[in-house]
Amino acid sequence: MTASASLVRHDWTREEVQQLFTLPFNDLLFRAQTVHRQYFDPNQVQVSTLCSIKTGACPEDCAYCPQSARYDTGLERERLMAVEKVVEEAKAAKASGATRFCMGAAWRSPKNKDMCYVIDMVKQVKELGMETCMTLGMLDEVQAQKLADAGLDYYNHNLDTSPEFYGDIITTRTYQDRLETIANVRAAGMKVCCGGIVGMGEEESDRIGLLIQLANMAEHPESVPINMLVRVEGTPLAEQTDLDPIDFIRTIAVARILMPESHVRLSAGREEMSDEMQAMAFFAGANSIFYGEKLLTTANPESNKDMQLFARLGISPEQREIKHTEEEQEAAVVAQLEKSKNDQFFYEA
Repeated sequence: MTASASLVRHDWTREEVQQLFTLPFNDLLFRAQTVHRQYFDPNQVQVSTLCSIKTGACPEDCAYCPQSARYDTGLERERLMAVEKVVEEAKAAKASGATRFCMGAAWRSPKNKDMCYVIDMVKQVKELGMETCMTLGMLDEVQAQKLADAGLDYYNHNLDTSPEFYGDIITTRTYQDRLETIANVRAAGMKVCCGGIVGMGEEESDRIGLLIQLANMAEHPESVPINMLVRVEGTPLAEQTDLDPIDFIRTIAVARILMPESHVRLSAGREEMSDEMQAMAFFAGANSIFYGEKLLTTANPESNKDMQLFARLGISPEQREIKHTEEEQEAAVVAQLEKSKNDQFFYEA
């Protein structure tokens, strides 16, 4: 959709973002919805499916994560999935309406011996006509370029929270480590999927700090997942107090205003959200969801329930626009001409 480029900024100040958070709720939603309509169809939502291709035994100490080897959460460890199995999952996701297939592995960073397998996964899922996304932990420049050369569309690497609160959640990798991985992804030519988690005990100032980090990047992440903490028994955040739903919606709305061209995604935590809360999130500017019965290791609303909600709200899944190369376009024209000749022969016969 045509929109004013002046709304896309990379120089937001803390005071400006604070003012957005303190707007009367109706005024904030009106502003977010106005921005949203300038850049997107307000009644379309991009649908992705997430598949855990390697589960558990992660050496990191992320306080929210059931996949950390440091916590006893009862999660069964699984080796890297076979490529054929991943492709089967992608076919099922496409059949159920997903346009993007995201593959996640519980690694600090991928080992070289695993790269050939994940690259094969990317190539085969791409052949299905789906967008591809991966989250494999930290990437160096060479790994990022290999994934880009394989055709990976998106790489997910969340900042999780503000720089100030980050040390309370993770100690095994730094904030700068995360920023460097995102820089490597950008340099390789891939799109960035980067957001965070709210409800981890942070202050509003930390939610402001997270969004400023994202919005003041030289290029906004094309996809911004806003996760609600899923409390998992055995993790340090298992007893964390729930975040006020209104505060969550405020975060969605401010993200939409700060990053008007980005898809803002409702990610983890949707299982605990009422239909009314999700509807309000869509009104606040969320226009992407993970679709299916599980997000990596935590529950997600069943697919048919999502479609029922979409129907009630008059929302439809966003269709992927596939851009073909000149060679592919020429091949399609040749194929159509051949088909026309064959059809003519058939009718004359």
